[in-house]
Amino acid sequence: MSIIEKLRAREARTAVIGLGYVGLPLAVELAQAGYEVVGIDVIAEKVDRVNAGDSYIKDVTSEALREVVSSGRLKATTDFSVLASCDTVDICVPTPLRKTRDPDISYIVASVEEIAKYVHPGMLVVLESTTYPGTTEEVILPMLARDDFRVGEHFFLAFSPERVDPGNPRFNTKNIPKVVGGVTPRCTEVAAALYSGALSTIVPVSSAKVAETVKLLENTFRSVNIGMVNEIALMCNKMDIDVWEVIRAAATKPFGFMPFYPGPGLGGHCIPIDPFYLSWKAKLAGFEARFIELAGQINGSMPEYVVARVAEALNRHRKAVNGSRVLVVGISYKANIDDIRESPALDVMRLLVRSGAQVVYHDDVADRRDHELQHLEAKPVDLSPQTLATCDCAVIVTGHDGVDYKALLDGVPVLVDTRNVFAGVQSDKIVRL
Repeated sequence: MSIIEKLRAREARTAVIGLGYVGLPLAVELAQAGYEVVGIDVIAEKVDRVNAGDSYIKDVTSEALREVVSSGRLKATTDFSVLASCDTVDICVPTPLRKTRDPDISYIVASVEEIAKYVHPGMLVVLESTTYPGTTEEVILPMLARDDFRVGEHFFLAFSPERVDPGNPRFNTKNIPKVVGGVTPRCTEVAAALYSGALSTIVPVSSAKVAETVKLLENTFRSVNIGMVNEIALMCNKMDIDVWEVIRAAATKPFGFMPFYPGPGLGGHCIPIDPFYLSWKAKLAGFEARFIELAGQINGSMPEYVVARVAEALNRHRKAVNGSRVLVVGISYKANIDDIRESPALDVMRLLVRSGAQVVYHDDVADRRDHELQHLEAKPVDLSPQTLATCDCAVIVTGHDGVDYKALLDGVPVLVDTRNVFAGVQSDKIVRL
């Protein structure tokens, strides 16, 4: 039986490497579609929680996880040798940037090194981790192929970009269209067969490089437009114009305009990072991606601008940042999710500490176990009247639902609102972005 026949009959055994925000939802979707799935992760705690049906990802309910685990369709392990009996494997591991803004694909390479030990005829390997164009063909392919073991004939290799939007109630792994690009046309066909058995819409493209670039274009589009509107916000502040009102009115145009909103900086694993994968690769080809670099500079400078606004707010009360107690409200990178990776709140807090402020924070949603948070000189607090009375200034960096913002405004002398939480509220206490 061919790999495509096995996939269509749900007789293929699938594997997912990396059980994080991308990998675990994918593993559950594949299992719910009837595939036998094995999830692989190097973190034993994640493996144990998956096998116990205890979800640590907001977009996957423990109920859904328990159902596929108890049915035997999903199990997790730290042992890569299970790949020897798998027909397909998806790589869903992190791809951070180094401090030099060079791509760090070490997690991909480590995963492929393990796959290479167990790759066998008929196996499909799909990379989902965001990376620069050419990674699939230039890095992964040479690690798996041999003269007597050819891609598109003996094994299949493709790239399919993850498009996860954590916390989005409308779009999820199942219904977000799935772009698939293989190293050969046959590779594309096999990878499309895997995903079409579990996901709603498959979008085949002509090559892995095209699929890799699709993901980078999507997030570069957002980065550049956010950078532009952040610059507009800086400009409006200089001219004493309400940027939020400007955007609100511009958004009434029914064509030719898409609203983007300013903020304290970019966060998450994708938008602050992915554009630099593209600009790095462009430099190797002798092309300077000026829009990408400029947007990165503007977005990267926003935490400093927020701290400058905090200083202005404190000045109204004849206080300096140095020695003031500043409350940061919301530290995850996005409202109503627990992920603080690349969150601008971390930079805002570091800059405030460096300026001599006594920094405290409130966030009942964010994962406080994150190692970056452990190294910050900031402590979590509640939003009781007693706590607020001790603060000289509050700054809203992430606007989670469930926060009593009226009590926050009433309880502090002055407040910096970087997310327009207090849209339409007139108060001398509020300093807007």
